[in-house]
Amino acid sequence: MGLTFIGKRSHSQVRIHPVIAHARAMREPARTQGQASHISALQRVLLGIAVMIVSGAAMAQSAWPNKPIRLLHSIASGSLTDIVARAMAEELSKRLGQPLVVENRPGGNMIIAAEACAHAAGDGYTACILSVDALSSNPNTYDKLPYDVDRDFKPVTLLFYVQEALVANAAVPANSVAELRTLAQERSGKLNLGTLGPDSSPDLFLTWLRDRWKTDVVAVPYKGGGPIASAVLAGEVELGYLGLGNFLAGLQSGKVKALAVGSSQRVAQFPNVPTMAEAGLGGYGVRPWWGMVMPAATPDAIVSRLNAEVTKLYAEPKFAEFLSSRFLEVAPGTPEEFAAFLKADRIRAGEVIRFARQAHGASTTQ
Repeated sequence: MGLTFIGKRSHSQVRIHPVIAHARAMREPARTQGQASHISALQRVLLGIAVMIVSGAAMAQSAWPNKPIRLLHSIASGSLTDIVARAMAEELSKRLGQPLVVENRPGGNMIIAAEACAHAAGDGYTACILSVDALSSNPNTYDKLPYDVDRDFKPVTLLFYVQEALVANAAVPANSVAELRTLAQERSGKLNLGTLGPDSSPDLFLTWLRDRWKTDVVAVPYKGGGPIASAVLAGEVELGYLGLGNFLAGLQSGKVKALAVGSSQRVAQFPNVPTMAEAGLGGYGVRPWWGMVMPAATPDAIVSRLNAEVTKLYAEPKFAEFLSSRFLEVAPGTPEEFAAFLKADRIRAGEVIRFARQAHGASTTQ
């Protein structure tokens, strides 16, 4: 007897000769048992490797940190946010049991620090303090960047907003915003304002101001708020628009004068200084901020731990007062909230920069 097929040669319709079927049945258990033994052994090996990897990662994270943590900062030493970063690093070192070492990487419109952060190892031993300029403005300013905000960074938390002020060297013959406007129009192209580079927060304000006043004020770039404050104090540039805390020494000595503050209400320490709206400069509406990120490969557990420690620190009355005295508004939240904020703020920054380019006739930086 041969094989009998019914219809097409489908697997379900093939009839096997009883003798052949019996022979196959005799061989099948031995083959299946051998395969099962082989697969079982292989599975045990793979499972063991997986357990070792997961256990090793868990042990590494649970032991974090077991060495100093590098805190990259995108601003020059001595600037307001550098002072805050160092105070924060000192307090976090006590909580984490390891030093946080601040490493300043100023310049390049904050691209230098952002690139270093993006290319750092994601082992949990590099955290980075970056601003709206690096994370929101630059992606809308440059066609090519050595980092991608979505791909290269893992958000930790928003840190604080900066309360800014329009200030002038004491020798500038203007004691109000109205008088400064008249002076700027009379001396178009002769007054200078310190910025942090093209399309940085001070530069965007200056572009808006030029358009509003229909005059020219020259932008002079510096590597941080500290250098700008020193330049205004020395008369190297006449004007500055930056975090008010940068100019405290000059304001207290009388060598620098504040013409307006960028808050919704007057500042208690300087009750005679009007708000921007009161001085006739309402409507700008851009709030500079700083946040913390880590390299993208950093384990979520480490990001969560660092977020928790920063959030607790910023909630402490003593540290909150330290920030408030430097005209900073605390703003920590969850990593997820900061991630959503970054996406929305990048859209907002793009709108501001497009307006600035239209007003100034500029193009995207290559």
